[in-house]
Amino acid sequence: MTRLKITAVTGSRADFGIMRWLLQDIANDADLELTLIVTGTHLEVAHGNTVDEIVASGLPIAARVPIALTDDSPRGIAQSMALALTGIANALATLRSDLVLLLGDRFEIMAAAEAAMLCRIPIAHIAGGDVSEGAIDDVIRHAITKMAHLHFVTNKESAARVRQMGEEDARIFVTGSPALDHLRRSPLVPRDELEVLLDARLGQRNILATFHPETLADDFGLTQLDEMLAAIDAVYAVGDAIWFTKSNADSGGVEINRRVEQWSADRDWVRVYPSLGHTNYVALLGLADVVLGNSSSGLYEAPAVGTATVNIGGRQGGRLTANSVFNAAPERTAIVDAISQALAFDRASARSPYGDGHASEKIITAIKAAPPRAELLHKRFTPLCVSGSL
Repeated sequence: MTRLKITAVTGSRADFGIMRWLLQDIANDADLELTLIVTGTHLEVAHGNTVDEIVASGLPIAARVPIALTDDSPRGIAQSMALALTGIANALATLRSDLVLLLGDRFEIMAAAEAAMLCRIPIAHIAGGDVSEGAIDDVIRHAITKMAHLHFVTNKESAARVRQMGEEDARIFVTGSPALDHLRRSPLVPRDELEVLLDARLGQRNILATFHPETLADDFGLTQLDEMLAAIDAVYAVGDAIWFTKSNADSGGVEINRRVEQWSADRDWVRVYPSLGHTNYVALLGLADVVLGNSSSGLYEAPAVGTATVNIGGRQGGRLTANSVFNAAPERTAIVDAISQALAFDRASARSPYGDGHASEKIITAIKAAPPRAELLHKRFTPLCVSGSL
């Protein structure tokens, strides 16, 4: 029997980390064949050259598509997106894929969706219908939903939004987030081993911080970052450790990283990493007392390991949150107050709204049961209202 050829596109440490177990399960399935297109920050030394992590996993890389991420101005990002579209289209033209698998809302992932759409290859999209009102990502995510043919959503609210966009019920599957599969299936690295891997000692209290650009803000969130750094200074006590992972490649990311590096230079209790690697990141996430910033990992993965999150500003506005997430206005006093609440949180009471850690098997089951390619490609718009009604 001919195997179904699935091409997954990964553009960042974030989406690869979330999809890691799903990709491994596809590669190990006798009925499926996996190929990877690697692009985005994976191929950038400044972002940790995280393609090395993919190579180490043994997953098959079919194409590498560099997209010149040295200019993070809006024009530069648009030019990088154009390079992604061209390079991914060229790769798909030779791979003869049956299905393109995409996750999330990055601009390079939208380029992949456009390439697959124009090449008439069905698209399976993970995490459609989610909301992040403070970022351009929100628009990108919804645009990918309309280009996609199978929707693997993380929760029922997101399923309702995908349905609201006119997508047919039979194409929508509530699978939960594959980010939780790693947490269920992989033992966390113990504290002493993690300290060896990081070549640094954990503190008495540990804060894991990440700040990405708020791409709809006039200054891309730089004022918010300054307030967050001031709040960290205000709560710091001798023996604490702050672990910073650098920003993504959105507009404003270069300046965010520069300010974090400058701020950390005379604070020996701060460690800054382009990328921790997914295994180390998840281990530190589980050992941290607080996750701080505006990364979606504070909303997806952190609750699943019981770690409280202080979510700053509007970047993740509208996203479904667990009881362990404390939203803070981007002002130092509010952030300090939220950190205090997070430190007092009973981590045993944390409950994630993003599934049970079995997303991978649910996604693979749905892919195998999907209709033939020609049927998948022909979508019908399903209105919410009855014809003739208001």
